[in-house]
Amino acid sequence: MTRDESDKKDEFDLRDFLPFLLNQAAEESSLEFQRVYKDRYGMLRTEWRVLFHLGNYGEMTAKDIGLRAKTHKTKISRAVRKLEQRRFLQRLRDENDRRAERLSLTQSGQAAYRELRGIAQDYDAKLAAHFTNGEVVLLRMMLRRLAGMD
Repeated sequence: MTRDESDKKDEFDLRDFLPFLLNQAAEESSLEFQRVYKDRYGMLRTEWRVLFHLGNYGEMTAKDIGLRAKTHKTKISRAVRKLEQRRFLQRLRDENDRRAERLSLTQSGQAAYRELRGIAQDYDAKLAAHFTNGEVVLLRMMLRRLAGMD
């Protein structure tokens, strides 16, 4: 490398690279909520996602949850097993497809979901308070578009 090349500043700024920024924002913004579901319920990220999908959409298969959450089936299976051990969900054989199981929350699972949903709503409002209402609407719209959810 010549002296001129080493003195030249790299034009690529990692701090402005969208995937890097999105990852940093996701990690930073989820830490406080992560502590809540981990400390109160001993849950990992995939477990609370499964819990929230069932709480939000009702009875589903593990495959449906994996597709919606964009999470690998082995992670979903592990989370389902842990939630079942805690008696937060139950499995029922699908009458139309004996290979499939329908998952639903138990009363304990519904109670945990309701509590965490309230905490999540409060936390979402706390994060949104950093922006104007218009900025929040725009941010949600742009993130949904990037996530392929629009």
